[in-house]
Amino acid sequence: MQVLVVGGAGYIGSHMVKQLSRAGHSVVVLDNLSTGFCELACYGELVVGDSADTALLESLFSKHKFDGVMHFAAASLVGESMQHPGKYYRNNVVNTLNLLEVMVRHEVNHFIFSSTAATFGEPVYVPIDEAHPQQPINPYGASKLMIERMLQDFYSAHGLSSVSLRYFNACGADPEGELGECHEPETHLIPLILQAASGRRESITVFGRDYATEDGTCIRDYIHIEDLCSAHALALEALVQGKKQGALAYNLGNGHGYSVQQMIDAVQRVVSEDGCSLIVEEGARRPGDPATLVADATLVKQELGWQPQYAMLDIIIRHAWAWEKRRNAWL
Repeated sequence: MQVLVVGGAGYIGSHMVKQLSRAGHSVVVLDNLSTGFCELACYGELVVGDSADTALLESLFSKHKFDGVMHFAAASLVGESMQHPGKYYRNNVVNTLNLLEVMVRHEVNHFIFSSTAATFGEPVYVPIDEAHPQQPINPYGASKLMIERMLQDFYSAHGLSSVSLRYFNACGADPEGELGECHEPETHLIPLILQAASGRRESITVFGRDYATEDGTCIRDYIHIEDLCSAHALALEALVQGKKQGALAYNLGNGHGYSVQQMIDAVQRVVSEDGCSLIVEEGARRPGDPATLVADATLVKQELGWQPQYAMLDIIIRHAWAWEKRRNAWL
């Protein structure tokens, strides 16, 4: 296949591009490098730009005969979305609309969308399945839900089939050590803990120990980046081969949650092998942090045949730690 990966120089997108390339597919990466890095887009043809540039999109779709499009380009910081909602509706919704309209004009009818568990808002029950009410509580989640609705309408009107994959917590790094997380600022728990262990930050803060969980800290569902990407590959294959059609949506997670304290303990086990340790500080609860967020991924397993290969916490952390040590050597 020939695949356009929008946002393919970012954390998730770069791993997806490598996986597609290794499977023998031809990949074009479209990324404006605002949060991505050209060094990570090493397995595809990089075009610098974004979906706001309709003329660029028209040129790309005229030059290439894409079998499908994977979309990872989005502003994704919840706090920032509360302060600057316009940025999120413009970048996430309007730019995606530009992309979908160009796809329709060029009769490219297979679209894989990077959605989020933030479309659900505060959990009514856990684990969260696809039937859970979608009531986002911030502009980030609302922008992603708007796109899911657009995809339903584009299928009804134009026959553009799509799969939206709602992530819980993407984590880990390329098992071969080539790729990993490079967020600035970093907001994800595992790299924050690892940076405290490597000396790139002074400490890691636990925000609240009085939640209704076994150890009092928040519980989240973590999915290894390689497993996440394999679900995208299966989704695209299902659309292109005609096994699935419509505007479909699946939750992606391991179906098992780990607490913040369990994560800190696991990191300490791994980094102690290198003689490293970390300082843990205590902080107050953050507004809007649910006690538990865990996915029910039964549907994607049943319908796409997806099975996570890297569900063990220590494996996830070892891959991320190898990347952190490599990146720390560059800085």
